[in-house]
Amino acid sequence: MIAVVDYNMGNLGSVLNAFAKVGAKAELVSDPERLQAYDRVQLPGVGAFPDAMRSLEDSGMAEAIRDFAQSGKPLMGTCLGMQLLFDESEEFGTHKGLGLIPGRVVRFDETKFDRPHKIPHMGWNELFVRKDSPIFAGLPKEFYLYFVHSYHALCDDECAIGKTHYGYDFVSAVQRENVYGFQPHPEKSHNHGLKIVENFTKL
Repeated sequence: MIAVVDYNMGNLGSVLNAFAKVGAKAELVSDPERLQAYDRVQLPGVGAFPDAMRSLEDSGMAEAIRDFAQSGKPLMGTCLGMQLLFDESEEFGTHKGLGLIPGRVVRFDETKFDRPHKIPHMGWNELFVRKDSPIFAGLPKEFYLYFVHSYHALCDDECAIGKTHYGYDFVSAVQRENVYGFQPHPEKSHNHGLKIVENFTKL
């Protein structure tokens, strides 16, 4: 069974529907004491980093997610949920994250763009696979996913398993042992996104 963390910051219906489409059982979980009972945890998210972390910390869910990650069972964050996996974010000031992946989250630096681009980065764009990972099983080395974000992660190449170009190259997929993250929305990305969801259920 898969736990989808419910902290009032995610497109939860779409996430649950994606799991259902690949034949997996998933349910919303808002009680941190229940999290360890699940086989896998999905951390979705739409909104601002500081609001999300405040909600997770106040509910006790942040510590429960950290404990789950230490158990070795698969954990995946998507969109804001991926950003929360990092040490900190500069969105609306400097705020600590879950600290599960070394690095920080920054706003797109328009001074580095190869040509003018709109912020937020919204729509379909390519993810380029940089490292082999079981989360990419059955997928090509380049494929399109759906993005909506103004901030992106900075991290060492050791954890960067996928990158995307928008003005410049940025990290769009990460893995550190049993912890995975995707900046795009797999649940909104049709067949390729559903393949990521399916792969997660088989880790």
